[in-house]
Amino acid sequence: MAVTQQMSINQITNPADKEKLMRVLRTCSDSLTRISAERDLIRDEMKVICDELELPKRIVNRLVKTYHKQNFAEEVTVNEQFQTLYETVVN
Repeated sequence: MAVTQQMSINQITNPADKEKLMRVLRTCSDSLTRISAERDLIRDEMKVICDELELPKRIVNRLVKTYHKQNFAEEVTVNEQFQTLYETVVN
């Protein structure tokens, strides 16, 4: 059975420290809001192009990730390795 340790949290009583913490909370919250908006944009853009060009979402998602990471050669190599292993094992 895992034992959960309780942490003691010091009271933050210094007004300057409270303001520092609030500033970090606001900054992080704002960043999370932007991240959420960007994810919505990506999802919407992908849906539109998949619908317009009748492409599978899975393929477009892989294209986007590969383009972003600029790792096409690596993707090709991994796919070739997968194909070889699959054919070796299944056939």
